[in-house]
Amino acid sequence: MKTTPIHKLMTRNLVKLNLEDTLTKAESLFKSNKIRHLPVVKGDKIVGMLSYNDLLRISFADATDDDGDTVETTVYDMFSLEQVMSKQVSFVKASDDIEVAAELFTTKDFHALPVLENDKLVGIVTTTDMIRFYNTKCK
Repeated sequence: MKTTPIHKLMTRNLVKLNLEDTLTKAESLFKSNKIRHLPVVKGDKIVGMLSYNDLLRISFADATDDDGDTVETTVYDMFSLEQVMSKQVSFVKASDDIEVAAELFTTKDFHALPVLENDKLVGIVTTTDMIRFYNTKCK
């Protein structure tokens, strides 16, 4: 059976957070880029992952003003990024077969995994990437 390495379907143009960034910035990045997962880095080392669901857990509601443009940040100011992000980060290597990611997605209930190459963050692979990949293979 022919294998496919993760680097063939991962997202390379990363949107990421620095550990010092605020949760307000995180929400802004989620919304402006229409994404649901952000790797968190300190320098070039991955130190965590933040999902949009992590923000929803602390905010009770998606609070915006009537025009939908201004985010109410009162709740976000009560927490640091480090307090909310997942610190136990599983990852895959760019050269790993996509089956490695599929196994982690199904056994660990993840929806996004950072992709590392020589301990450096080079991409992210999501369940959506996997579905797109398999959908194009089946056509």
